[in-house]
Amino acid sequence: MYKRFIKRVIDLILSGVAILVLAFPMLIIAIAIKIDDPGPVLFKQKRVGKKKNGEIAYFMIWKFRSMKMSTPHDTPTHLLENPEQYITRVGRFIRKTSLDELPQIYQVFTSKLSVIGPRPALWSQDDLVAEREKYGANDIKPGITGWAQINGRDELEIDVKAKFDGEYAAALNAGKFKGFAMDVKCFFGTIVSVLKSDGVVEGGTGEMKKQEKEKETEKEKDTVAK
Repeated sequence: MYKRFIKRVIDLILSGVAILVLAFPMLIIAIAIKIDDPGPVLFKQKRVGKKKNGEIAYFMIWKFRSMKMSTPHDTPTHLLENPEQYITRVGRFIRKTSLDELPQIYQVFTSKLSVIGPRPALWSQDDLVAEREKYGANDIKPGITGWAQINGRDELEIDVKAKFDGEYAAALNAGKFKGFAMDVKCFFGTIVSVLKSDGVVEGGTGEMKKQEKEKETEKEKDTVAK
């Protein structure tokens, strides 16, 4: 009942209210993007959606453009060499505060996304899609935010992120109040994470762990040198 009907009603109410309340702030962001780096206001990218008839489905996700027009297309941030060089001044702010995700509230309203759900994987992230398949997470409509996002976001390795998505899918499929309780936890957890900018690491998935390994390597080199 919750998964098939109530969750969609909640999505419609939340996205409808958000569109009305955030219309003017979104206009301001759009103007700032145009001034900072002339070009399209929206960035559209092919992402993995909910499976249809047992097959992986795709859709185009919308974001406020936070990177320069000269940035290589369809390349995940973590595969770019020095990704910071491609981020605009406005982009750095809207990425840190997650305001770049705001256009997706329209996609929630049109049922492309849910407010809460596994974050849609990039079309080329076969490793993440394969890991999610183990937990049935590909059968869930993706969302703007989810269980993995409030438990590490960019810091998480692929297998860990997929496991969290699997935990969310299990709760949603459990019925009764488990799905609703999980959505409430994710919703308010996201507010806290956004305010604290938790888990936002330029460079993408697992970048925090990579940086920690690099620091450990440098310490070992210093120890040997001494």
